[in-house]
Amino acid sequence: MSEAVFNSRHFEVETIELAGKTELFVRGGRHLFSQLPDAFEGVDRIGVIGWGSQGPAQAQNLRESLEGSRIKVAVGLRAGSSSMDEARAAGFSEEDGTLGEMFDVIRSSDLVLLLIADAAQAELYPQVFDALKPGATLGLSHGFLLGHLANQGHSLPAGHNVVGVCPKGMGPSVRRLYEQGREINGAGINCSFAVEQDVDGRATDIALAWAIGLGSPYTFLTTLVSEYRSDIYGERGILLGAVWGIVECLYRRYTSEGAAPDDAFIRACEAITGPIARTISSSGFLGVYDSLNDAEQQVFARAYDAAYAASEPLLAEIYDDVASGAEILSVVLAGERLVKFPMPPIEGTRMWKVGGDVRARRGSYEVPLDPFTAGVFCGVAVAQVDLLIAHGHPWSEVANESVIEAVDSLLPYMHARGVAYMVDNCSTTARLGTRKWAPRFDYALEQQAFTAIDSDDGGSAGAHALQNFSAFERHPIHEVLRAVGKMRPPVDISVK
Repeated sequence: MSEAVFNSRHFEVETIELAGKTELFVRGGRHLFSQLPDAFEGVDRIGVIGWGSQGPAQAQNLRESLEGSRIKVAVGLRAGSSSMDEARAAGFSEEDGTLGEMFDVIRSSDLVLLLIADAAQAELYPQVFDALKPGATLGLSHGFLLGHLANQGHSLPAGHNVVGVCPKGMGPSVRRLYEQGREINGAGINCSFAVEQDVDGRATDIALAWAIGLGSPYTFLTTLVSEYRSDIYGERGILLGAVWGIVECLYRRYTSEGAAPDDAFIRACEAITGPIARTISSSGFLGVYDSLNDAEQQVFARAYDAAYAASEPLLAEIYDDVASGAEILSVVLAGERLVKFPMPPIEGTRMWKVGGDVRARRGSYEVPLDPFTAGVFCGVAVAQVDLLIAHGHPWSEVANESVIEAVDSLLPYMHARGVAYMVDNCSTTARLGTRKWAPRFDYALEQQAFTAIDSDDGGSAGAHALQNFSAFERHPIHEVLRAVGKMRPPVDISVK
């Protein structure tokens, strides 16, 4: 899916070997901020449209990175938006021309970063395209709009550069690691970038400057089609939906086996968001397995194999729905329905109430790296990896989108504030998809994976042949994570 080559007049393009394939990237860092105005050739005003997850982070990061230059960063919001006060509190104002009505900001900007909600993009794109000034570049941080345009038989605006810069983490992570980067150069969230239309030869360097200005330590090439498929698919999978389904079914399994509710929550949820995530972040999936003793490795292997087998067809179904446009259409159709029937929070059930009490007692208990929980989580995650590779996604995108974003961005926030909190406070697209697919993961694991495990004769393999686990130790994802892991931020995110 991804083009193999790109060139830059302003930044050094480097190569990396991932599973036998060469990919290109650009290394970021604050020492490059002085080069941004030249790379933003023809851009004197950047309009950041929207104040959802990405808007606050991108507007503030770019303003700080471009401080003292000719380039002004302005925020555009709907007239009367409740977010106006939040933008003012962040230092944007009508008086100095850095805050205004969204279409006024679009009409006056040379680079328009369209960061409004996906459903709003689907509704407003004709007006947005009409408002673009001649020669302006349109920037997207997600390919959802491209998928919607394909559904409608419509195209991106002719005569304009169209680029994508897609941080591999949610907006608060983009901002928090940028702030940490003031003290440690290179702290930030990796990005992928895409050039969908280049009408004047400036598009690549504008996209790279945008990514570096956000604080991206490493920026990889993709396409917006590849990005939105992996992103929408991923958030329904191991990034959000699968995590919710996994912890729900594991909690029930552990309590049915006699575990106290607190212990079941610790083994099911705290283990994933804590030691399992941290171990994958530092040592990959193989590091999780290698940290276990012989008996625990047998437990891990059986859980991994069964979870992989149960989740693989479900992940294939999700990908098909995303690639066909069906998942995007379902988000668009939900728009008016959500006004009448807003999504209720999920944190009211017993497990999440237990979880709140457990988190309040942190420091008084130890969180084990439970081998069964680890096997289930890793089995689903690697099945997701394999599906993306089978569909031609580049290894850098797969590693960043399905592994690094999970363990270095989302799971730390889940650990600090709860999985339920994350489910209820992500984008509308992600919230809809998570609610749709999490119960399917729950069902598949309980009805298929756990049934297969419980039918074994108790041996290391038993009736279950460990067909999927046999490929685990030699899986190329381990090599890829070792290589890409060197490109992770030099500090762990500090969640406020």
